[in-house]
Order: sequence, then structure tokens, then C-alpha cells
Amino acid sequence: MKAYQLTKMTWLEVKEALATAELAIIPVGAHEQHGPHVVESCDAVLAEEMSVRLAERLHPHALVTPTVNMGVSIHHINFPGTITLKPSTLISILRDMVWSLKQHGIKKFLFLNSHGGNQSTLSVACTELTHELGVEIYYAKTTASAKTAMKQHIQSTLFGHSCEREVSEALYIAPDIVRQDKLERGQIQEGNWRLLRPGQAIQGTYQYEEMTSNGCIGDAT
Repeated sequence: MKAYQLTKMTWLEVKEALATAELAIIPVGAHEQHGPHVVESCDAVLAEEMSVRLAERLHPHALVTPTVNMGVSIHHINFPGTITLKPSTLISILRDMVWSLKQHGIKKFLFLNSHGGNQSTLSVACTELTHELGVEIYYAKTTASAKTAMKQHIQSTLFGHSCEREVSEALYIAPDIVRQDKLERGQIQEGNWRLLRPGQAIQGTYQYEEMTSNGCIGDAT
């Protein structure tokens, strides 16, 4: 077995793996629109695939839990098919997962996230659950360590959702979720959303259709 994946193991196999596995990797994704060219399960699929690859590198010291395949996606809700969790719901799910695995001796956890809209909630979850449950918890965005590659290869000034970066990830590790005959550039619309983007002095929420009429940004073509 290249990676310990709880969804593919019996309890006896898990018991044996726990002799060496110290870290539980919890993939955290979302179910939301990804423009006209990527399926709505994109973030959940990428989170799981990235988690398995990480567990392969860390084998036999890590295991992968079932994927949390919905996230905080209220900003996408006006696109058909999007399903969002409240931040409190996501934290509750993570709390129960961490508590359960602690009963089996796991005391170190990594929330491996592939959806930017989850980051602020995961920060709160990490702070709350670390102290509440007496465990070590960390969280990371799947692309956080790829800044050099993105700087070298992405030309768009606005990217991060169903764009050249995310579509490239999907084509590499899950090509079946991409509609390659329907790739489009983001149809960007001007508005107050620019004043609320990361890096601006004031942060706030806005709906994704205020920024892009086709649901994607960057240039997937």
C-alpha cells in the first residue's frame, strides 16, 4: 500500500497502520461552480488527490481520512449546483473527525485545503480545536508552496479559480473532471469587489457573479 487511506482499509488494517501512523491528513474541499469547463466537485477531488500524494511521501507515518467534500462557498451560491456549509458546520464536522481519530491514538492533524473560501474558517478551527481537544492541528492550502512556479508560468494578474493554475492541477492529477472542449477565459466585470480583494486595506464579502459572469477568472485556455 503506497498510502494509508481509511476509505480503502479494514479496521484490522487500520489497527496495523496505527503502529507507525502519527499524522492524519484531512482533505478539505468544496462543491461549487468552476465555470463552464470544470466539474463542481473539483476542490474535493484535488484535495483528496493531493492528500494521497502527500501520504505516499510520508508513508508509513501518515494516513488520509475521508474527504470533507463541501466547504464555505456562499460566494458561489447563485450559480446552480453549488452547495455551501456554514463556517460553524465545517468546524463541527472537523471537530467530530479529530475527536474520533484521537480515540485511536492520533494526536497530529493536517487540514489540507484546496478551496480558498475555507481558509479563514480553518484558521479558527485550528485555534479552537487545538486547545479544546489537546492535539496538534495545522492547516495548509494545496498550492501554498507553488508560488515560484505560479510566478513563472501564470500571466494573468487575476487568477485562482478555474484558471490556468487550477485547470493545470486538474489536468495533471484528475483530467476527467475537465471539459477540455469548453475552456474559457474569465469574463471579468468591473465593480466594488476589487476594493475587497486580498491585499486591500479593507476586507469583505462579495458574490462571485459580481466579478465574473461565467464563474471563472484567469485564462484556462
